[in-house]
Amino acid sequence: MGVPKKRTSKMRRDRRRAANNNLRSAVQVTKCPNCKEPVMPHRACTSCGQYKGRELLPQAEA
Repeated sequence: MGVPKKRTSKMRRDRRRAANNNLRSAVQVTKCPNCKEPVMPHRACTSCGQYKGRELLPQAEA
């Protein structure tokens, strides 16, 4: 297995991390088509319990 010959400098390390920083911070939020509440993609809505037009979670009674 390869081993680095030189230690990575702080500047090079930080530059590499800064270049990838915007990839991790992108979080998309969509609106639920049923109740218009913000929902993360590929997850059931926490307020109405629907996902792809079907009710998966029981509705919370107010």
